[in-house]
Amino acid sequence: MVSAYLRQDEGLFAPDSVARRVWSYPTSALLGFIRAVTVEHLDPDLTAAVDHSGQVVQRPALRYDRTVQYFATVLFGDAESVIRSSDVLMKVHSRAYGPNLVTGGDYDSNDPDSQLWIHMTAWHSILYVYERYGPGQLSRTEENEYWRECAVAAHCQPIHVDDVPRTRGEVQKYFDDWRDRLAASEAAVHNIDFILHGMDTIFTALPAPMRAVMGPVIRAGVIATYPRWMRPLMGVSQSRVVDTAARAALRPGMTALARSPRAQLWFLERVAPRGGPVLTDYLRGIPAETSSVYSPEQARKRYGDPRTPLEQYADQLAARRVGAAATPYEPKHHEAPLEFAAPAARVG
Repeated sequence: MVSAYLRQDEGLFAPDSVARRVWSYPTSALLGFIRAVTVEHLDPDLTAAVDHSGQVVQRPALRYDRTVQYFATVLFGDAESVIRSSDVLMKVHSRAYGPNLVTGGDYDSNDPDSQLWIHMTAWHSILYVYERYGPGQLSRTEENEYWRECAVAAHCQPIHVDDVPRTRGEVQKYFDDWRDRLAASEAAVHNIDFILHGMDTIFTALPAPMRAVMGPVIRAGVIATYPRWMRPLMGVSQSRVVDTAARAALRPGMTALARSPRAQLWFLERVAPRGGPVLTDYLRGIPAETSSVYSPEQARKRYGDPRTPLEQYADQLAARRVGAAATPYEPKHHEAPLEFAAPAARVG
């Protein structure tokens, strides 16, 4: 039996949205998120936060699952779950700040620039693997709609939404502008390698023989999506022949998996037991209790903290200035995570 959630409404996106179609394709969970969370490490402030918490290495499956769960909730959850999860994420990141020993500055996980980097890396990576290993490139109209929806989702994080790119050209310029800011550290290279070996470190709930076969293919497939100039920064190398072979192996497999919602759900339950149930009804074609779709402003006004994420962040900074902020995480901490919000579960 497959677990799912009773969604009261369609949340922020219509069932036929381009973003839902792209994010629900099997390339997302098996390739896209790995690409996103590895490329993200080229921001030295993100690496400082991740290395300080130690969660990627200590609890890799949980960390990966929670990443999937948050993004899946924003895309497929009902409005209340989206806003309450947004508020939880703000609280989680409110304690992720401190000195960056590599740059000599400070990192702050709720910083709007850092949050936009994470957001854009995720949305770009999910689309990129969809195009490379899935159905192919979207039409210009579809892609413009995808990036418009990316800006809608950005309201759930402390991001200046006017800064979110809205077209392929603007997205390319965004990443080009970031290139001079990218840097690798010993911690970044270690974490990237650890995540790329996800079949051994993250997806341990899959059968061992399956992991042994899929591991090298998934790793090669993710590396094949990195620009060649980026690979030395990440501590990886791979020939063009292997890049091509990875595509030849992965595209038919992803196509077959996409044709079988049952098989997709089987994978999701094992690689993302928290995030997978959020997509269950969508993959089964089951609508929410109502067809209502909310704007982020409408959803926030009705549910959760009435302050926007940017307003919450401003209040967090004010609290730090007077010594009233939440204490930063201890290095390599083992605290129980704050759980993201989810609708009532059901089994069917």
